[in-house]
Amino acid sequence: MSDDARAAATTVRATAPSPTDAIGSADEAHAGRDEHGHVLAVDDNRLNRLTLTRSLEQAGHEATPAASGEEALELLARQPFDVVLLDLVMPGMDGFEVLRRIKADASLRDLPVVVVSAVDDVESAVRCIEMGAEDYLPKPFNAVLLRARVGASLRKKRLRDVERAYLDQEMALRQAERLATLGRLSAGMAHELNNPAAAARRAAAQLHEAVDESRRAWRTFGAAGVPAAALPVFEELLAASPVAPELDPLAHSDRIEELEDRLDELGVEDAWHLAPAWIDVGRDLQDVERLAASIPPPALELGLRALVAADAVRSLVDDVARGTARVSELVDALKGYSSMDRAPVQRVDVPASLEATIAVLRGRFEGVDVRTAFADDLPTIDAYEAELNEVWSNLLENAAEALAGSGTLRVEAAHAPDGVRVVIEDDGPGIPAELLPRVFDPFVTSKAPGGGTGLGLTTAHAIVVQKHGGAIDVVSEPGRTRLTVQLPNEPRGE
Repeated sequence: MSDDARAAATTVRATAPSPTDAIGSADEAHAGRDEHGHVLAVDDNRLNRLTLTRSLEQAGHEATPAASGEEALELLARQPFDVVLLDLVMPGMDGFEVLRRIKADASLRDLPVVVVSAVDDVESAVRCIEMGAEDYLPKPFNAVLLRARVGASLRKKRLRDVERAYLDQEMALRQAERLATLGRLSAGMAHELNNPAAAARRAAAQLHEAVDESRRAWRTFGAAGVPAAALPVFEELLAASPVAPELDPLAHSDRIEELEDRLDELGVEDAWHLAPAWIDVGRDLQDVERLAASIPPPALELGLRALVAADAVRSLVDDVARGTARVSELVDALKGYSSMDRAPVQRVDVPASLEATIAVLRGRFEGVDVRTAFADDLPTIDAYEAELNEVWSNLLENAAEALAGSGTLRVEAAHAPDGVRVVIEDDGPGIPAELLPRVFDPFVTSKAPGGGTGLGLTTAHAIVVQKHGGAIDVVSEPGRTRLTVQLPNEPRGE
């Protein structure tokens, strides 16, 4: 690449965004908002409940009292709270049991619990913290300290809520892209399966008629009497599997004309019909000469008809076999692509994974020259195969859309220092320079409205970088877009 071209080319390297960055920015969005919340104050002592609720309300919180552990759990089941202040020593269900049940409930386990108890010993405090309590305050409590601890607990809860919303949004975005990909794959696979299935169905329908015609031809030929000397020739011709040579139209026409002239000389009345059928299956003039040397002229035409009928049956059987084999191949590729009946993390053969995805997407590459180059002895890696195939789908579909039915797509897999490197390169128009720095952001796309979700590369980034601990490099300029995926030997976790 020249210096000018190198300067014009733009490179983007995707690395994992820090979850704390996302949460921190969300926390900044909350800055300036009143740290007020709905607090459940649980204490069997009426005076303590009044003191707690009054102190909380003076700080601007909404406070709801509960006189027992049972009442507290009932209130938590009916309405949301932001913080729980929990006494330990209560009749019936004590505070330890209430804390255990809160942390055992999936809908409540992230709710901050501050223990406020007269049981002022280190062992009880440690036990509560180990069970999931946010803090432990002894009675009699300091109102200022209580307010500070409640405020800190509220901030922690809001951070958790922001983190959960962030993760929920990311999962929703991934699911949206998966559904969009599934829709495209379903349409493409239906088309891919329909072609060989329809060809096999047509061949099977024609096979009935061809078998009947073959029976009639051989019965007529047998009734005409076949010399014993001709039987070896027929057996040899029947046992052979002729293959029609690749001929240009003019050469094909010349062979038919030559054979038709010779059949006319031999007195075959139906030469114009038999000659094309004979040449089309891959037989030639020498085969006719061998038959003519061993069969009297009156029976030659019947023998030729019988062989043509047998070849027609063989050809239709081959068509059925090819069609069903293609269907089976596509089903196997789809099964490998979806990783059905397999564990989430497994040993993955990356070239096989790429080939399965290419096979599933074959219909998207009509008119495109797809070239693969996989290094020998590539190691298998531990990976989430189904999600890895989703990465290949997104990257290959983007390349197919960029090429629009013409051009070259190169898919390579090579050794990397700690795993495998995959390169997907096309000679399409490239990614617009103004979009390249943001290609992994959600909803960034150069496609026309309705042409895509803008989530394909976002999803690929999340799977490769966040889930596997790998990296994606993008280099793009007009006439060349190159994506490099680095995958470690085993996923490093999100």
